[in-house]
Parts: sequence; C-alpha cells; structure tokens
Amino acid sequence: MAEPLRWGILGTGNIAAQFCAGLTTARRARVAAVASRSIDASRAFAETFQITSAYGTYADLLTDRGVDVVYVSLPNSMHHEWTIRALRAGKHVLCEKPFALSADQANEMFDEAGRAGKLAIEAFMYLSHPQTIAAVDAVHSGEIGELRVVRTSFCYRTRRVDGNIRFQRELGGGALMDVGCYCTNLALLFANEEPAEVHASARMHPTGVDEITAGVLRFGSGLLASFTCGMTVQADNTAYLCGTEGFVELPVPWKPPSKEARWTIARGTPPKQDLAKGTTPTAPPRDTRTVDAGQELYALEADDFAAAVQDGKPPRVPRELTLRNTRVLDEIRRQIGLEF
Repeated sequence: MAEPLRWGILGTGNIAAQFCAGLTTARRARVAAVASRSIDASRAFAETFQITSAYGTYADLLTDRGVDVVYVSLPNSMHHEWTIRALRAGKHVLCEKPFALSADQANEMFDEAGRAGKLAIEAFMYLSHPQTIAAVDAVHSGEIGELRVVRTSFCYRTRRVDGNIRFQRELGGGALMDVGCYCTNLALLFANEEPAEVHASARMHPTGVDEITAGVLRFGSGLLASFTCGMTVQADNTAYLCGTEGFVELPVPWKPPSKEARWTIARGTPPKQDLAKGTTPTAPPRDTRTVDAGQELYALEADDFAAAVQDGKPPRVPRELTLRNTRVLDEIRRQIGLEF
C-alpha cells in the first residue's frame, strides 16, 4: 500500500477540529500542516492535534512540499479562491460543502483541477459511511420496490447570531448552504438525474440569509423529494426513502456513528380495501439493521479520498453529483431571493 497522504488543513474552526480528530483512525492519511490567519491560533490547533507544521497564512501552507492534499474548511465564500490556489500549487483538494457559491464557480474549480492533473472533491462525509452505502444498495436491489419519495430534514436551533458566519450573507451563509445542501445531495444521489422542477420557499433572517428553507424537487422518473432545513428550528433530522413495497428509515443520516449505526427497512400496514375478506392486517414488519464502520466518519472520508488519488477509484462524491447539487442550490437561492 502507498504511503499515507499528507494533509494540510486550511482553517482552524469547528469542522477542521472534527476532521482532524476523526483522522486519528484513518489508515491512509495523516495531518502534516495547518494554517490560520493567526499564527497563535494555528500553533494552538497544531498542539492540540500534534501537527508538525503551523502557518500564519493560508498561502504559506500551500508552499509546503510535505503536503499532498489540502482540506479547505474555510467559510463558503472562500472555497472557490482557495481551492483554485491549492490546485495551482500542485495539491489535491477536499473542499467542504457546499463546494462553491454557484455552478459557474464549481465548473471553474473542476476545470482547474483538470488542468493541474489533481483531484478536487466535495466533502460530504456521510456518503463514505457504510450505512449510506448499504441504503443505496438496498434501494437499487429493489428491497422497497420502486423508489417514489425521498423525505429529509436537517435543522438545528442556534441562538448565537453575532459573529456566526452562517448568518453572514457576504460569507455565503444561510441554512440552505449550511445544511440544506445535504438534503438536496441525498435526493440527487438516489435520483441520479437533473430535477425537472424545483420549488422552494424560505423564512429569511434580518441578516439577509435564509434561516429556514423548505423545498420539493420533481424528477423526470416521477420521483419526488422534499426537504426542510433550518438554523432556528428543531426537527427530527431523519431521511426516508419511500418505495412502492416499503421504505428505508435513516434515523441518523448525516453523521452516522462509527459503531452500531442503526437503520431500518419497513413496510406499512396495507389499506383495508387491499385486504382479502375476513383477514386482518398484521403489524408492519420492521427489519432493523446495524452497521459498524470500523473507523470515525472523517477517517472513512479521508481513506476514500486516498483510494481515489492513489488507486484510481471513482470519487465517493463525483463531479456530476456536485455540479447537479450546485445547480439546484442556485435555483433555490434564486427563488428565495438569496444573492451572494
């Protein structure tokens, strides 16, 4: 097996910390460097995660020859610039979701990766978890019949608005870009096509971003996908894949645990008019399955990235899935009046 990829981390925020903590169980990755706008913050982060090199500017990290891959965990508005700069510096890039602020930006980033001969991949870590992979296999193998509906939610209630980048329009904030992109990504994963229709509505925050957004996608196959995302509301944060013969229930779809991730294939009680005369319905069967990932979620993501770079395997998040999702986000933002 090839040597582990050496990662450089741009940013020292919460998601960067989660990523580095998860990489302790990665088999094909190690963190070699970190950069922040503050050298003190960078050094403190490096000490916490036992990282050798700490830089006080993002540009300085890109000159480090000991870095193979750059993880861009910066605010959404900075993804385009620093992904391109990292690619031009000869680094592969894993860029946090959402990949870009527009489809035009995303195409520029992928085109730059092509010119550089490097990989640029969007970071949707849940796609690397065996729970997600098992659910995809179950649907594709016909365990729930024909998939007709995808129903998701991803919401949280935060009271910290001041200084929160998610509430800053100039930084590409808003519920849709922060967590709604997961919901649309999952719908597009199962649809495997461009939506024929996109409908959305939002409750806007005084800061100018969407605090709650709900939407529906309709696909040419007839599949319907509904979602709700929000930063000022609580919800169950589940995903349901509903077919003609049953449904998949994912109680923790977006950040499944590394051990005993539970998901269910269920079938509802048939309507009375479908029952033979004199029979009574039985309790709906529920087949709850358990998956052990064997690694932390971000380690799975990093090892998948290494497999794409070193083994030539298809990326877990392919270019077309990212571009479709970005186009959907563009259209939803147009409809709700969220401009960057």
